[in-house]
Amino acid sequence: MWAVLAGAFLFICGVLVMTWEALGRRRLSGPPHPFENDPQTLEPGHQGLRFLGLTRNWHAAALMALGAILLLFGAIRYAW
Repeated sequence: MWAVLAGAFLFICGVLVMTWEALGRRRLSGPPHPFENDPQTLEPGHQGLRFLGLTRNWHAAALMALGAILLLFGAIRYAW
């Protein structure tokens, strides 16, 4: 039972850390500029996908992997 609970906790913490890392380092949108003709969106300009890389999220990926291993261990242990 402890393996399943610890695995679920670690996996959820990994997801939360990855979310915090993706949202916490930059502004999500800028203030509206009255002289621009661009439609206003909530997407930041020039964001790219680098915030999803493993170099910034290796600790969250490690938490999720450890949680998944514990969940699999608990599932196999209780299946027998």
